[in-house]
Amino acid sequence: MQKTLKILVVRFSSIGDIILTTPIIRCIKQQLSAELHFITKDKHKTLIEYNPYLDKVYTIKNSVNEISETLKSENYDYIIDLHNNIRSNKLRRISKHYIKYKKDNFKKFLLTKFSINKLENIHTVDRYFDAVNKIGVKNDNKGLEFYFSENDKIDLSIFPEQFITFAIGGTHFTKKLPKEKIISICKKRKENIILIGGKDDSEIAKEIEKSCENVTNVCGKYNINESAYIVKNSDLLLTHDTGMMHIAAAFKMKIYSVFGGTHPSLGFTPYLPNPENKIIQLEELSCRPCHRYGKDSCPKGHFKCMNLIDENLFTE
Repeated sequence: MQKTLKILVVRFSSIGDIILTTPIIRCIKQQLSAELHFITKDKHKTLIEYNPYLDKVYTIKNSVNEISETLKSENYDYIIDLHNNIRSNKLRRISKHYIKYKKDNFKKFLLTKFSINKLENIHTVDRYFDAVNKIGVKNDNKGLEFYFSENDKIDLSIFPEQFITFAIGGTHFTKKLPKEKIISICKKRKENIILIGGKDDSEIAKEIEKSCENVTNVCGKYNINESAYIVKNSDLLLTHDTGMMHIAAAFKMKIYSVFGGTHPSLGFTPYLPNPENKIIQLEELSCRPCHRYGKDSCPKGHFKCMNLIDENLFTE
């Protein structure tokens, strides 16, 4: 009788990167019939714990040392490292077979520091698949997935019957449109708009809501899964380059995403996008991208990548 493989998939953060691992999870499970475990940070557990293809989810707060002995006792046949940093590399010692994906950090450095683009046009998901191809796992081209618990399905009767959502947050300043731009975009749209985001977005969201008759602000009122449920039930997502963009891509819904300090060539666009999607950006701006993940201020001081975005591009 053939032994069932036991595999650990590693991705600690962030929201979008974790969602991008879901095709890998599905294909490993379906193609290898393996016992499949996943490790991530505590705060991201809800993004993955309801995935039916996973047999177990481990979490850490800061270091893999917190559960290293437990992981050793699992006797994994393979570690699939889809994070590939100093912290995740420590897991190399718990299995004879350790596979990591290629990040191409040097080429990304050339692009963000010197505007020299040597990157191949490869999405991060496809880079993940390049890694697991070594154990015979192929891309089924069915895209991303996102799973809810029943508790995440909030009562939508408090919202208009039809609405679109605007994810106004972002991890870094250079990923986010200025408040005035968001207000202008909302005023140009005729639909009811629900603003979603974290507690850090609440104050700006209140100002946007106050300025726009068609806007309802729920920033900070719902967790990431509940917000995702709102997005799934909307007709369109307007968004920065965020994790919610990738969650919406898992729903195969229409997305208008704006890229400022980051850039689609870094491999983080909506995966297998809805044909009605738009990517909105200033194509010919020599100072972008200024960073792979975004920065807390514009290095040039002018923030042209967002300040010069045409709000009309967000309308139908």
